[in-house]
Amino acid sequence: MLSIDPKEITTGELHGYLLGAVAPRPIAFASTMDADGNPNLSPFSFFNVFGSNPPIMVFSPARRVRNNTTKHTLENVLATKEVVINIVNYDIVQQMSLSSTEYPEGVNEFEKAGFTMLPSDKIKPFRVAESPVQFECKVQDVIFTGAEGGAGNLIICEVVKIHVSEAILDANGAIDQYKIDLVARAGGSYYSRARDGFFEIDKPISTLGIGVDTIPTEIRNSSVLTGNNLGMLGNIAVLPNKTSVDNFAKEHPHFVGLETTKKHTFAQEFLLKKDVESAWKVLLIK
Repeated sequence: MLSIDPKEITTGELHGYLLGAVAPRPIAFASTMDADGNPNLSPFSFFNVFGSNPPIMVFSPARRVRNNTTKHTLENVLATKEVVINIVNYDIVQQMSLSSTEYPEGVNEFEKAGFTMLPSDKIKPFRVAESPVQFECKVQDVIFTGAEGGAGNLIICEVVKIHVSEAILDANGAIDQYKIDLVARAGGSYYSRARDGFFEIDKPISTLGIGVDTIPTEIRNSSVLTGNNLGMLGNIAVLPNKTSVDNFAKEHPHFVGLETTKKHTFAQEFLLKKDVESAWKVLLIK
């Protein structure tokens, strides 16, 4: 494994490792306004949500690595303490990318990228009408992590108004992850279309799973079962009792007397179907 001391490589190289490894990252499409009322629009992938009571979002328009200059978004936020964080989906990702062009100060990225400026309700910066969700935010604080190129500037925002397109809601009024069709940023020029890679994992049960450490050694050291498989097996409150295992064996006699590798392979097939109970029964058949 390559081991790196961040102080022994250039900031550009370090930047590449960080962005390549910490991905995909959600995108804050930040709309701000300068002190004279000129709009600005720019995307940032150092971004996430950090609380819901109060609702807090944090994004970072970092200092430019190449020349240690700051971005218009940071300057505007420091002047006005307001920002709209627009969410980026697949329908607008190309326009979003275009808006990241470093146009001169005063150039309206809304117009350059072909977006519609939509007035906000509680703050002055405009919203991106084409964005499926828009968060009007008041800036609580800005934390400067350094003064050199690449240093982050953490803009801590409190959401004061949310606008959600009804087109992305499900029958219960919740955001449908397939309808919203989010995109995320990765390393280099790569992006990720979230819904193309969705999969579900059952949350750990409230009654406490038995844990991987209690799984019999023969199973835990399997040459077939993966770490993910073991994680599923460990997320069960109690093992199937002997009666249920015996009944299962009578219903499925072809699982009786299997050598270890085959038994583990069949159990893995049940796990792929999310049938943890049956997987355990196969493993426990004598």
